[in-house]
Order: sequence, then C-alpha cells, then structure tokens
Amino acid sequence: MGLETEKAEVQLVMDDDSYSRHSCVYNADPEKFADSDPDRDPNRLNSNLKMSFEDVIAEPESTHSFDKVWICSHALFEISKYVIYKFLTVFLAIPLAFAAGIIFATLSCLHIWIIMPFVKTCLMVLPSVQTIWRSVTDAVIAPLCTSVGHIFSSVSLQLSHD
Repeated sequence: MGLETEKAEVQLVMDDDSYSRHSCVYNADPEKFADSDPDRDPNRLNSNLKMSFEDVIAEPESTHSFDKVWICSHALFEISKYVIYKFLTVFLAIPLAFAAGIIFATLSCLHIWIIMPFVKTCLMVLPSVQTIWRSVTDAVIAPLCTSVGHIFSSVSLQLSHD
C-alpha cells in the first residue's frame, strides 16, 4: 500500500462542425491511462453507478434544445459530477473508511471470540439438553396433556335450532 497519485488530464471536445449529440469527456492521451489505473471495483459492487449524461438527461427527437445549451449542460454535468465527487471524497472517504474499519473489526471480533464459541458450546451441550427436555416432557407435560384430554373427551355439545 502506498499513496496513490492521480493525473487528471481531461479535455472536453466541443467541435461545432462534427458535433454529435453523444459527445463526452475524453482523456487527452488514452494510451497513457490504459494500464496505469488499477481496477478499484474488481467485484463490480458499484456497477450501477456507471452513468453518463445521456443516462440522466435525454431529449426525445421531437424536442431538442439548442446545440450550445446541450453542450454546456453536458459539460457542466460531467465537470460538476467529477468535482463534487472529488470534494466529497476528500472530506468523507477517510472518516467513513475509518468508521467502517472499526465496525467491521468489532463485528469480526464479536463473531470470532463470542458468537461462534457460544454457538459451538450450545451445539455441544444440545444433546444433553435434548435428553433432559425429553425426560421432563415425558414425566410432566405428557401426563398433564393426557389428563386434560380425558377431561374434555367426556364433554359433548348438542346444538338445537329453536
């Protein structure tokens, strides 16, 4: 583990002549960034967060704004998403990572040193408890239920329609 450095060389392509409504932010030198970034989400936990401008804001064919408005809103969307995310991670990432580490360490410790020994002890003692419970039910509860059954077996109900 070490400190990671990030180079943000980003350029926004806004060519009016060859403008496509699907323009986006491009890296200035794609070969430079192809293998430099490690995959920070190898298990694809946050694959649902990969969204672009067209996923959030879409204009149908019947209604289009001016091209300049579309380009500026697209640029502002991408830039604000980038800047606000960086700003929030500066202030929230380290404290939340610290809190998550404390929570997971506490849960791991409780699971390893308290919960699993308790469960294993219960499973180890359970056959003895089962034998004692069966003896108690055979000696006390079964005769009681049999007696109550004999008492109610002599009760008969007759319904009459008047």
